[in-house]
Amino acid sequence: MIVAQILSATLLVTIATGPALDSGRAVNFSAQEKVAATEPLVRSATECIVHAVVTDPRYGAKAGAALGDLIVASMRSCLTPVRAMIDAYDRYYGEGTGEAFFMGPYLDVLPKAVMAGAKDAER
Repeated sequence: MIVAQILSATLLVTIATGPALDSGRAVNFSAQEKVAATEPLVRSATECIVHAVVTDPRYGAKAGAALGDLIVASMRSCLTPVRAMIDAYDRYYGEGTGEAFFMGPYLDVLPKAVMAGAKDAER
């Protein structure tokens, strides 16, 4: 169920912001340079989502407020950093890689990253 909700949030992000880049070619940088360029944007998007989740009044209030639902709800307020992350992947790794990264590896680890970030925020 969380996958369907995150997929719909992804579609919302994609439709709401549209493509920011016209170039379909990847920039010719080394792998290390690409990671250095995209890592801060991944961190920014994740921090935005963590902040939105922990400041949501439903967070921690009831067991019924599922983490997945809170992550999906955070997407509206985090459109800008999420879109910047997706666009950077498209720019550095090639057209379409941003959405593939977001829908695959990023969403795979996002719940765990949000839980870790929430614990850090509580300290």
